[in-house]
Amino acid sequence: MAPSASDAPDVPSQRELLSGLVRAGLLTAVVDGCFSSALSVFAYGSTVSRLFQGVAGVLLGSKAVDGGTPTALLGLLMHFGVAFGWSGVFLLLVRQSARVRRLLATPSGVAGVAALYGPFIWIVMSLAVIPILVHRPTNIGLRWWIQLVGHAPFVGLPIVSSFARRASS
Repeated sequence: MAPSASDAPDVPSQRELLSGLVRAGLLTAVVDGCFSSALSVFAYGSTVSRLFQGVAGVLLGSKAVDGGTPTALLGLLMHFGVAFGWSGVFLLLVRQSARVRRLLATPSGVAGVAALYGPFIWIVMSLAVIPILVHRPTNIGLRWWIQLVGHAPFVGLPIVSSFARRASS
């Protein structure tokens, strides 16, 4: 027998949603930032500064790599903004969907939603948002696939789990 709408956890309060948003944005920015930084340094032989200059390059173009610390800081700020933006999108999903709230009431539901939401974010960002901003298509190679898989635990999970406790209370 399928659960009814009345079996869904109540919509979290505004305060709970705001708390979840702050937690999700900060946690996602830090966790994903560490993941991306480790990849840049240990797998790709680059630097953390260059990573975030590359993020700033989405807005500034190729001259961002010559901008030093200011462009790296701009890239870091952009990274946090994107983390909060996607956390805000998920907040809306939690608020509007009883089904999502039901899924977030169990650990397996949290894992399943994260496994879908994180890669979804990467697909939208890498195949739509960034190409529109930089005016060139995405190169889908090994690094793209690593990011796709990595977005489940390092982006999706911090966002989804930040709202799970709120959704199930």
